[in-house]
Amino acid sequence: MTVRSISGTTIMDNYFTGLAAVNVKEHVEKKGGFSYLSWPYAVGELRKRHPGATWEVVRFNGLPFLSVEGCGCFVEVAVTVEGVRLSQIHPVLDNRNKPIPIPNSFDINTSLQRALVKAIALHGLGLYIYAGEDLPDVPASSKTVSEATREDISQDEQKRIGLIADCVRAELETKGAAAAMATLEEQGLDADEKVALWGLLTSKERAALKAVKKA
Repeated sequence: MTVRSISGTTIMDNYFTGLAAVNVKEHVEKKGGFSYLSWPYAVGELRKRHPGATWEVVRFNGLPFLSVEGCGCFVEVAVTVEGVRLSQIHPVLDNRNKPIPIPNSFDINTSLQRALVKAIALHGLGLYIYAGEDLPDVPASSKTVSEATREDISQDEQKRIGLIADCVRAELETKGAAAAMATLEEQGLDADEKVALWGLLTSKERAALKAVKKA
């Protein structure tokens, strides 16, 4: 990423520091014991300080959400501030913060709003309120398939593989290796996709899955 310099301070450092310094306490809302920032306030504050900021809903084969069998649905919103584009993937959750297997349009819209606020937070605004996370710890999967992976895997497929890796990791932590392997096998990955996913797991996670296969 190339960022222009102004008197020894990068534009990125300058805008991030300014947004991170904003006191958002009066606009933090509570739901189910979790804290999150009001999306109209987040957008308003961002635009007030950076009128040129833009955002977009990332599409998956034309749809505003990605469905991963055995894991649920995800949305992604990208926010660009001063030429820096950062995106946030967010699970589609119900009012109890549980994944919704088949979401309706309202569910998807609500998750898009949450993803927008968190993408804005990546640029600094209200980032500190997420120190304890506003929702259950579902990794955002900023990881993509490594550059060493075969180039014929599309970006959408890379994101899907990253989300599957997150699901496998969550299953390992909460239900054990057998459940994680079952989730992995449900995905129907081809050989290249399996190699890509394997590269996103730690050696400990891979060892646990291998032990199940050998059993």
